[in-house]
Amino acid sequence: MRSLEAMKNRIRSTDKLLSVVKTMKSLAAVNIRQFERAAASAADYGETIEMGLQVALSRRDDLRLTARPVARPARQESLGTVVVGSDTGMCGSLNDQVASFLLMSIKNYLELDPSRRPILAVGEKVAAILKDEGLPVERTFRVPGSVVGITGVVEEILLDLDAWRRERRLDRVLLFYNQQESGLNFRPRMFKLLPEDREWLETLSRKKWPGSSLPTYTMDREPLFAALVRQHIFISVFRALAYSLASENASRLAAMQRAEKNIEEKLGVLNNEFHQQRQSLITEELLDIISGFEALKSERLSGGQQLF
Repeated sequence: MRSLEAMKNRIRSTDKLLSVVKTMKSLAAVNIRQFERAAASAADYGETIEMGLQVALSRRDDLRLTARPVARPARQESLGTVVVGSDTGMCGSLNDQVASFLLMSIKNYLELDPSRRPILAVGEKVAAILKDEGLPVERTFRVPGSVVGITGVVEEILLDLDAWRRERRLDRVLLFYNQQESGLNFRPRMFKLLPEDREWLETLSRKKWPGSSLPTYTMDREPLFAALVRQHIFISVFRALAYSLASENASRLAAMQRAEKNIEEKLGVLNNEFHQQRQSLITEELLDIISGFEALKSERLSGGQQLF
């Protein structure tokens, strides 16, 4: 049986652990809202970009001329991928799920030359999983710890995507990430970064403008369209990172909730055990006192002496 002092120490350490878990749970909840707001803001900005593309593609001839460099048929013998994971612990199977989803999605391309199917990974852990599967991870980016850090990582990714298109003529690029669903659940998703979906561009060109008159522009259509497409890719990657970070914190929050429940149950067991053992010791001490008193009483009575 453990001593009372040892049990007190264990209860104190369990209380401290519970405090740490509650703090981490609070931080995860705050971070979820932070990244959800960032994703929502990115979605609003994305709508603005789409409106700009709608203006640039307002004429059918413009679509035929300007969309060709970006929306041309993809080269089926090449595939670039960008995968977003996590580098922090206690976020469940987030990295394993997105890596498995990527493997399943590109299984038809695994026989290609590795130089024709390069991978950019956001996060050392997901990169390690992909490398263990024999996939060619060319570069690993740090996982941003806040909304402010997302922009810098996205800009670095876009520079590498530009190099892929310029030096290797890769024009098919897929983006893999996790997105939070209802509650604290999430699941991996895929988004086609390149080439731009021609059907989507066609739909934009035919979409009715919400105002009374279509806006005009003064610059040439080609550079305007290219700039808008680049902004669309930028905001798509930005939103994917925000979604992934929200999913990471949702997974951590769920893990901390389970840990909090387990620790509270364990703490309850320890407190009950402590009180029972303490009561047992008190009872033993009282019994010892009574036994001693009775022995002393019997001894004095047997010697013919009165106790009082």
